[in-house]
Amino acid sequence: MLRWHCVFVALVLAAPSAAVPSRAQSSDIASRIDIGGGRKMYLECRGAGAPTVIIVAGMRASAEDWTKSEPGKLNVFAKVTGFTRACAYDRPGTPVGEEPSRSDPVPQPVTAGDAVADLHALVAAARITTPFVLVSHSYGGVIARLYAMTYPEQVSGMVLVDTLSEELQEAETPREWAIQRILLNGDLTEALRLYPAIERADADRSFDQIRAAAPLKPMPLVVLSADRPWGPLLPKLITEGVLPANIPSDFGYVTDRAQKVAQAKLAALLAGAKHVTNTNSGHDIHKEQPQLVVDSIDDVVAAVRAGRTGLAP
Repeated sequence: MLRWHCVFVALVLAAPSAAVPSRAQSSDIASRIDIGGGRKMYLECRGAGAPTVIIVAGMRASAEDWTKSEPGKLNVFAKVTGFTRACAYDRPGTPVGEEPSRSDPVPQPVTAGDAVADLHALVAAARITTPFVLVSHSYGGVIARLYAMTYPEQVSGMVLVDTLSEELQEAETPREWAIQRILLNGDLTEALRLYPAIERADADRSFDQIRAAAPLKPMPLVVLSADRPWGPLLPKLITEGVLPANIPSDFGYVTDRAQKVAQAKLAALLAGAKHVTNTNSGHDIHKEQPQLVVDSIDDVVAAVRAGRTGLAP
């Protein structure tokens, strides 16, 4: 199978109404939704309850990164639908296995601002009840934060699962960031040959959009940070050809140091945010420690229902 995900995925990357949801809000959805402009995006929603949880997957990851799991393993999406409504969607250029994205293609590369505009159109077209809780992974965290900053009235809480942020760039020298950008993008030579519309994001422009946006409003926030170091593993990944040969073999330690700083600053964005650093996991916390992610989502949903704006005592 092709390595669709960017290398970062391998390396680091007012209270809502408690009214009973309507039939439209509680029925299952698994279809392409017309968002206008001659485009459709794939959306999957299951369960019932408020607030709705919308999952924003990582780079080049479709909804299936969250809705599907290995046999016998706990699935975060399925567990969340047990206590509230949950939705996941495909951004353009996010393949499903060996198949193209279920959402119509757009010119690449894109920015977080482009993804925010798409999600806003999808929310309106699908009539998703607002405000909702955003759960994001990796690059999806840049999108989720920018959405919450752009449409504060629509977001009531967030869970950031080892997400990328502009603070990673800030914690590195310009030379280090140039190397980090190579790792974020990955080697897409073969992927582009097979699928020219594959998702590619402009991290620098996306970070500039975050910096220019209004601050986050107070809301319940959980930041989950991977604690498995990549420094010792990088040489093996380079030897195996997973990473380019021109990457310094000790660069994993640079990433570890910078990401630790970046994650701490994410958790400091809002008063009362909860930062979980003891995750016993690599970058894909939702797959390696799914119960931890489910519990974090449950905590945020409960706080929203109670009208609280923070989690930490």
